[in-house]
Formats: sequence, C-alpha cells, structure tokens
Amino acid sequence: MNFLTAPGRYLLFLGRSLLVAWDPRRTMPRIADQAFTQGIGALPIVIMAGVFVGLTTAIQTSYQLMGVVPKYFVGMGVGRLVLIELAPIFTAFVVAGRSASSMAAELGAMRTSNQIDALAVMGVNPYRYLCLPRIAALTISLPVLVIVMELVAIFTALAISSLTLDISAYTFTYGVTHFFMPRDFFGGLGKAFLFGLIIGTNGCYFGFNVIGGAKAVGRATTSAVVVSASMVLAFNFLVALIFFNR
Repeated sequence: MNFLTAPGRYLLFLGRSLLVAWDPRRTMPRIADQAFTQGIGALPIVIMAGVFVGLTTAIQTSYQLMGVVPKYFVGMGVGRLVLIELAPIFTAFVVAGRSASSMAAELGAMRTSNQIDALAVMGVNPYRYLCLPRIAALTISLPVLVIVMELVAIFTALAISSLTLDISAYTFTYGVTHFFMPRDFFGGLGKAFLFGLIIGTNGCYFGFNVIGGAKAVGRATTSAVVVSASMVLAFNFLVALIFFNR
C-alpha cells in the first residue's frame, strides 16, 4: 500500500511546497541563501567533473571516429554529447549525491527533534519556510551548474585535442560551432530545470517525512539519493523520447 500511494503523497507534498502563499520579502532571502549553499557550494566538484567529462569524451570520440570521418567531427561529437546528455546527467548525479542527501539529513534531524512540529505550533508554515526555498533554489541553480560543466568540458576537450590528439583548435572549434543547434542547448537546460526540481523535492520529501530516530534519518538520506538518481534517468529518457526522437 505504501508503494501504491507513494506517487500521490509525493505530488501532494510538491503541491503543498510550491503552491503555498508566500511573501517575497521574507522568502527570497532564504531562496538566495539556499542557492548559494546548493549552487555555489557545488561549483568545485562540478568543475572537476566537467574536466574529466571533457577529457574522456574527447579521447573516446577521437578513438571512435579518427580515420573514418574528418577530424572536425570529433568537435561535433563532443559538443552535442556534452550539451544534450553528459552535462545535465553528470551534474544532476553530482548534485543529487551532495544536495539531496544533505537536505534529507537536515530536515530529518529537524523532524526527529520536533523542530518542524514547533514551527507549525508557532504558526509558521513548514512547507513555505523549509521546503519552498530549497526546491526553488535547486531548480534555479542546477541549470547554471550545467552551463558551467558544459563550458569546462568543451574547453577541456579542446585543450586535450590540440595537445595530444593531433586535432587543431580551429578544426575542433569548427566542428562544435558548425553543428551547433539551439535545440540541443535549450533541451539540455530544460532537462536541468526538471532535474533540479526532482532532486530538491526528493531531498525535502524524504527528510520531511522521517519517522523514527537516527537510523530512519540514514534511510531517508539514502532514499533521497537513490530515488533522485532513478527519477533523473527515467525523466531523461522521457525527455529524449519526446524532444530528440527525430
């Protein structure tokens, strides 16, 4: 029964968190604070992941295509792979492991120590005060992080192609720019908005609904990351099926 009713409870939680009445003067500072924590705080690991995504993609694309098609197709392959698929997915996984777990642990600790109940007793809507800023901040921050990873990955791929793969910077850049399609870029950003909403909601949902003690908080943290990653993969397939199927 819990499995069957979980989607309904999940959507109800999302509606209570996003559709609640809120005062911008009080809520916007909390959204900005969460955006700094979840967005700026994730930049180092996102940049590091972008470097290795660029290195690996350039080497493997060159291995697959070199000697079969002109060299500029390596730039095309790297650019489109990073924009459409790799940057949104890798960024979502990194942020899910970092932010969904921290949100679930923080809210779970607040639930077990009755701090959430205390907010409700004082007349403060806990959905507006705790969940809305976190979900909104992650939804806004993830597309920015995806753009950062795209830039880092493509420039890293350009560097290694010029230095070790015998592909000039002009040839690589020509392949990236000549085959660039706005739909690829905006499709990746659309995925990022959706993934940010999913990760933020899961982090808050599992932490908000903890029942028990420290062990329950640990289970909620694990569930937030696992469910976020699973939903990211599922919705990535749906977006690809709808927008990139032709």
